[in-house]
Amino acid sequence: MRRCGFRHERRLRAVGFSSIAGIDEAGRGALAGPVVAAAVILPEKFRHKRLNDSKQLLPERREEIYRDLTANEQICWAIGIIDSIEIDELNILRATHKAMRTAVAALGSQPDHALIDGRPVYPFPLPQTAVIDGDCLSLSIAAASVIAKVTRDMMMREFCARFPEYCFSQHKGYGTELHVAKLHAHGPCPIHRRSFEPVAQPVFPFAQIAIDTPVAV
Repeated sequence: MRRCGFRHERRLRAVGFSSIAGIDEAGRGALAGPVVAAAVILPEKFRHKRLNDSKQLLPERREEIYRDLTANEQICWAIGIIDSIEIDELNILRATHKAMRTAVAALGSQPDHALIDGRPVYPFPLPQTAVIDGDCLSLSIAAASVIAKVTRDMMMREFCARFPEYCFSQHKGYGTELHVAKLHAHGPCPIHRRSFEPVAQPVFPFAQIAIDTPVAV
């Protein structure tokens, strides 16, 4: 298994790109809440023993690394957020790409090149290199994955306080068994993505089912 490192960044610097942003997203596959992208420019000599793909980190470790990254004045970072309404209007792919462009535009210093996790993004304002599983291979993309994931998790905990019946703090809006059960019990709330299954399917609040269907007690 290859270690997450700077091999992609070094190749780009060797051909003249001096400032390189890693870009990744969180929440693309969720049924509720926003999609969040982060763009991160790490200093060339950056080191962090525990930084890796956010999906491979325990939540406590992920939040610890997030604090390390965002408190480091040598790291330039920014986020882009597209809410559920705009996701339904654009579709999730276009919304994700818009979030990535928004994150890059918000950077205090504009990079020369972008390393993007997954597939290429079009249109895009910079030269780009798409890296499959980039969050496992590039430290710049891994840093973006952590910042995007922790930012979105914090937002979902705030939504949980507003809509406690859906338990968003537990599943972060993804289609877990618990979330689907709550969706069928209560119907969709304002942050659900209406264009996604099973949100798009007919769902009935539990109270309505209880009226229409005899329940053994």
